Amino acid sequence: MSEEVKQDGLQEEEIQAETAETAQEEEAAEAPAEEKKEMSAEDEALNMKYMRLMADFQNFKRRTEKEKSDIYAFANEKIVSELLNVIDNFERALALGQEGDSFVEGMNLIFKQFQGVLEKAGVKEIEALGQEFDPNFHNAVMMEDTDEFESGKVSCVLQKGYTLNNKVIRPSMVKVAN
Repeated sequence: MSEEVKQDGLQEEEIQAETAETAQEEEAAEAPAEEKKEMSAEDEALNMKYMRLMADFQNFKRRTEKEKSDIYAFANEKIVSELLNVIDNFERALALGQEGDSFVEGMNLIFKQFQGVLEKAGVKEIEALGQEFDPNFHNAVMMEDTDEFESGKVSCVLQKGYTLNNKVIRPSMVKVAN
């Protein structure tokens, strides 16, 4: 019987040892699950931070590209606005010239070449005569009664207006029909 008691005791010790091992394994299994939850939350937070940084960087790149393209598009604005006065004087001088005069014909050719260069640079004349008055493109300096044009239409252009790459650099100075 003493052997049986010893065996029963050994069996109980083995069962207790196995139970203790199982309990330790369960605790060990629960610990990584909790760590995984903590790591998962931490990973998610880091992932969100990364996504925000990427979005900020994409916005930064887009904004700098737009600024760069605007700089290139409007770099000539100051010099073109100064050249508009030269164009006005050219047109006045040509209006006073006589047809058939070789000097006037030569000046006309130079003027057309000058206009071509400005057009290549993105300068366009604002069409105003007979158009509906638009304060974005026209500067009304006078109102006049006329039967030629409907009310609210531009009846006379006093100074031509121009755009540079679709941006108004000088509005047309006009008379508007009553």
